[in-house]
Amino acid sequence: MKDSIMSEYENVGKVSDFEENVGRAFSLGDRMVAVFRKGDDWYAIDDMCPHMGASLAEGHVEGTSVMCPWHAWRFCITDGTWEDNPRTKVDCFDVKVENDEVWVRPTPKSEPSDETA
Repeated sequence: MKDSIMSEYENVGKVSDFEENVGRAFSLGDRMVAVFRKGDDWYAIDDMCPHMGASLAEGHVEGTSVMCPWHAWRFCITDGTWEDNPRTKVDCFDVKVENDEVWVRPTPKSEPSDETA
């Protein structure tokens, strides 16, 4: 399993590198991704707010919401939904933890994978 994780996912650090309810931004491929820890649950969404481009990793986290630090737009960290207009979303990414290492799949969940159905 480790080989498959390493080929599909990128390492973003150790579990101990992350504080609960505090986002961290990482460059994955050609985009920035915000990673959040809520206890034993992990979430990753597009780091850029679609409104004016602020880093969502720098936003205040409360419950499953992160608030954009510039204009207070709130996004659900579990599915990327803008909470004031659910038709607008930012991309979400799969996160896995293995051997105390945090891994993020750089392909958004909404994009088709190479796996066959």
